[in-house]
Amino acid sequence: MRDLLKRIPLLPLIVLCLMLGLAPFNPEPHVWEKLKMLAGGELFRAVDIFDLLMHGTPWMLLAAKLGMSMSPKARE
Repeated sequence: MRDLLKRIPLLPLIVLCLMLGLAPFNPEPHVWEKLKMLAGGELFRAVDIFDLLMHGTPWMLLAAKLGMSMSPKARE
């Protein structure tokens, strides 16, 4: 997993987060709407779960890549 994250360039991942992770921009991003549904216990339908995974995956990859780059092992 670590090698896979190292091979993903940071800039395209950020662009993917901004474009797919925040789409659609109006009235609110899907990922935010689905996170609110998840927190409220309303995330039941398969399409909503798929939507959360699709729009949330770039954010999870970015968080993992940034976390990996900030770990003490990465600085060695």
